[in-house]
Amino acid sequence: MLSSSRSWIPAALADVLLILVFAAIGRDAHARGDIVSGAFSTAWPFLAGAAIAWMVSRAWRAPFALWPTGVVIWIGAVLVGMLLRAATGQTVVLPFVIVALISLAVLLLGYRALVALLVRAARRRQRRV
Repeated sequence: MLSSSRSWIPAALADVLLILVFAAIGRDAHARGDIVSGAFSTAWPFLAGAAIAWMVSRAWRAPFALWPTGVVIWIGAVLVGMLLRAATGQTVVLPFVIVALISLAVLLLGYRALVALLVRAARRRQRRV
C-alpha cells in the first residue's frame, strides 16, 4: 500500500500504541488505579499476540493492508492475548472477549481503513494533476 520499505515502522508503532490505548481505556473504565503501569500489565498479552501475528503474517510486506494483514493482527492479538491471560491467571470472561474483539477491531482495522482511504484519495488527486 505505502511504497516505503520502512512503512512497517509507523504501522507497528500504531499497533502498539492502539493496543496500549485499549488497555488504558479499560483500566480507567474499571477504576483499576495506576493507568500507566496497569495498562502495560493489561496490554502485554495482546502486544505479544500482535507481535506473533506480525511474524506469522509477515506484516512488514503490506503493513497497512486491511486484508489479510490487519485481520490477522487483530485476531492474533485477541486470540493469543486471551490465551496468555488465561495461562497467567488473568480474567478471561465472555463479555471481556467480546469487548476486546470489537474494540481492537475498531482500533487495529479502523486506522488501516483510514490509511487506505487517504492513499486512495491522494492517488485520485495525483491522477487529476
